[in-house]
Amino acid sequence: MTDNRLSSLLDNEQLQPLLPVLYIAWADVELNEPECERISELSSALPEMDDESRATLDTWLKPDKPPTATELSALRRHIREQMKQHKPTLVAMCAAMKADCGEKLTAAVAAYEQEHYISGAGVYAEIFSHVEEPVQQDFAEPSPSFQAEDLQAVLEGDYASEWAAVRRILGAESFAYSFGESSESQRKAVLDWLKHLASEKMGLVMMPESVGGKDDMPAFIHMFAALAMFDLSLVVKFGVQFGLFGGSILFLGSERHHKKYLADIASLKRLGGFAMSESGHGSNVRELETTATYDPESGSFVLNSPTISSRKEWIGNAARDGRTMTVFAQLETGGEQYGVHAFVVDIRDDDGALLDGVRVEDCGHKMGLNGVDNGRLYFDQVKVPRDNLLDRYASVSTDGAYDSPIPGENKRFFTMLGTLVGGRISVAAASVVAARKSLAIAVRYGALRRQFGGGDGDMTILDYTTHQLRLFPALAHNFALHFAVEDLIQQFRHRTPDTSRDIETLAAGIKAMASWHAISATQAARECCGGQGFLSENQISIIRRDVDVFATFEGDNTVLMQLLAKNNLANYAKGFEQDLVLTFVRELTRKAKTELLEGNPLIARKTDDDHLRDADFHRDILSLRAHNLLVSAARRIRKRIDNDVDPFLAFNQIQDHLMSYATAEMERHIAEQFFTIVDAMSEGPARDALEKMRQLSAIDAIYSDSAWFLDNGYFQPEKHRALRKVRIRLLAEIRPDALAYVESFAIPDGCLSAPIAFEDYIGKSPLKQVDATES
Repeated sequence: MTDNRLSSLLDNEQLQPLLPVLYIAWADVELNEPECERISELSSALPEMDDESRATLDTWLKPDKPPTATELSALRRHIREQMKQHKPTLVAMCAAMKADCGEKLTAAVAAYEQEHYISGAGVYAEIFSHVEEPVQQDFAEPSPSFQAEDLQAVLEGDYASEWAAVRRILGAESFAYSFGESSESQRKAVLDWLKHLASEKMGLVMMPESVGGKDDMPAFIHMFAALAMFDLSLVVKFGVQFGLFGGSILFLGSERHHKKYLADIASLKRLGGFAMSESGHGSNVRELETTATYDPESGSFVLNSPTISSRKEWIGNAARDGRTMTVFAQLETGGEQYGVHAFVVDIRDDDGALLDGVRVEDCGHKMGLNGVDNGRLYFDQVKVPRDNLLDRYASVSTDGAYDSPIPGENKRFFTMLGTLVGGRISVAAASVVAARKSLAIAVRYGALRRQFGGGDGDMTILDYTTHQLRLFPALAHNFALHFAVEDLIQQFRHRTPDTSRDIETLAAGIKAMASWHAISATQAARECCGGQGFLSENQISIIRRDVDVFATFEGDNTVLMQLLAKNNLANYAKGFEQDLVLTFVRELTRKAKTELLEGNPLIARKTDDDHLRDADFHRDILSLRAHNLLVSAARRIRKRIDNDVDPFLAFNQIQDHLMSYATAEMERHIAEQFFTIVDAMSEGPARDALEKMRQLSAIDAIYSDSAWFLDNGYFQPEKHRALRKVRIRLLAEIRPDALAYVESFAIPDGCLSAPIAFEDYIGKSPLKQVDATES
């Protein structure tokens, strides 16, 4: 009976236009009586309908006798065979089944399609799924509205030559990816890469001209960041050797230290590290336990790790390659303690053997960055020559007399640390580039990968709004952070004693925001690539793993944001010194009485598109939030102090508020820098492209904290809804240019060698597969 029912339907010429309706109806659900009657009504719109055709149709419209799986499969195959080409809607399919089906039936099916919310994409996917055709794996993108090279020029600015130099170097055959290696083989590869960079004189970029360098710290930071296009273990090893080890001697040492060490550091004749953090004291550097006690008889400092918590922890280059370290310790001489100072300390001889009194432990396998040989250092009565004290800010004479141009220990400590803020800026810059690479891979894959229906064929996954919501705001924030980092680099370049503290505060916030962005953006990119994103050969999982430590490297992000909040509260109070909390409280009590800003009730309700996209609106509303969070934090501290709460505890009790303020302040600052860049650009496609990204970055930041604006009366619900809608519209506007945006990053194909990022990627891998047991 089944075969007769099927053949009767398929052979009936009159019923051909209704076959797609029958298939879609039964494939979706089990039909009830009213639904069967509704389909039967459609038959009245057929040009001819004899009794035999009616009887055949009736056998397919019995709720208690649904078609079998075999019947449905055969029906679908028959519909496919009748199509000269794939049709995107149910109406088009019905019309294609019979040339003279008539306008009346077409209109009736269109009404049926609308009644039942039948989507063309869904019909296409249901009818033509599993057709044995090769999956399309090429970019079918429209011409972009701007030239990627024009946007690249804006991004690289005055440092295009440095970016070009890094791209050239990374094109060498030795810079080839591999995965599945042991930690030891990874360490060897990274050291070999570092030697190549040193041979290209990259280590000299930040060094003074007196030792053959270029004395260009901003150029060094750009080259450091550009290396993140390739491998983050190399980035960190490069930063440890030249930025931290070399930088500490450059900024804390005198000319004799420069002549003795810097050229050898730049050439890798002397590999070293930066030994500051201890197991018991990471963020609280002032309380380090390692001691350096001056012995006048031997003319040397005696370096000692008195407790297990005083061991130096996570020291790059310590476990395997380093010969010399800059070690931070509490200086003691003549029975007096003078706080933390830096010393150049040899830990190995020229043959690599550990020196007397030095013990090293390998930190072992880590979550990521296994190409970096992190180790722990212990010192047991290690003698360090007096001349090895880095003495730019303090010296000790042969008889043990201490001298410093900065008499206050607190100010001296922060002056010394402030010279090393370049490392924190470098991490922020590399974080942006690492996230950029992940997003570039995910966007390219999204423009290649097709699934489900839509139009005349499968849609790319980048056409889905949910996919765009995960990638495009992250892309916009990446552009925003890039310009914020660029501004910070320039401020650092032109710093003075009067501005250095503010730059340190800003660097703390930018580093936190950039590294958190790298983690979240790379995680989104990983998820947007599905299982492909989990494969090592596609690189995103490796970036996600390696970038995670940036949240605590060069300062724990939460601690840095608290530092930013406290320093800005101090500036607000006018008169706060680091430990003089009561002075701060007195000033704050005076300042925090009438400083809250009121919202404009008209602005709270304004919802037109021009207003919501306007830079002035973004700047005003982000500034208002930051300022009011600052003032309300001051009020909360004052209230606690008035109730006899210990000042330290008062700060501790509102840490959540301080975090909210710090985030708001950084989002305000980042948005301001993005506006400044776009506003200064000449009219044209590149400016228009960046303006869309600027709008999305600002609107996403505002919309993400809608609860605050609603709770405080700065938005009405209709404005919140309008922001959501304009955010979605921006996604659609950015979509046609998605590839051009990521092409503006100019990441070389050799670095962007994830198979899923290129056309016809199936079955291709440019990476070297290494057995996990290889050493």
